[in-house]
Amino acid sequence: MNLTPNTLVTDISGYTPQISRLMSMMNYARYTTLHSVEGLTTEQLDYRVDETSNSIGALLLHFAAVEYAYQLETFEHRELNEEEMRTWGAALELGDAAREQIKGHNLDFYLNQLREIRNKTYEVFKTKSDEWLDEEYPFWYGKQANHYFMWFHVLEDEINHRGQIRWMRKRIPG
Repeated sequence: MNLTPNTLVTDISGYTPQISRLMSMMNYARYTTLHSVEGLTTEQLDYRVDETSNSIGALLLHFAAVEYAYQLETFEHRELNEEEMRTWGAALELGDAAREQIKGHNLDFYLNQLREIRNKTYEVFKTKSDEWLDEEYPFWYGKQANHYFMWFHVLEDEINHRGQIRWMRKRIPG
């Protein structure tokens, strides 16, 4: 686990300037996420504050599921198919299915999922231009959105739920 932050929003070799800046922000958000879960045991990752909350593990898998869904949306212009929903649906939607299905995994399981999905994002980002970030099409509620917004939302979702993780970690018994 690399816990050395890069606090520059700057060019990254092999990527266009705007994609580099987006990646810089994504990298820092991921750094802070990794720092917030460092050293957690399986039992701690499975802990839920109450019967309606999600576990830290479920939130980590949610980050990977959201990023995977946005890979499909922005790289392939499609939604998850039935098979992909069986794999990612509980993590994507959270709730009862996530509480039932996402448990019993160690930290490495979640970190590997996050790394695998992020590596795919960065592979495809190498093939994209800054103009691609500006491409618009109907998105939420039929409103126009561009790829930049969609990837900002991936970043924003992780930051939002990372706040939950920090809050929950402070409440883990023992």
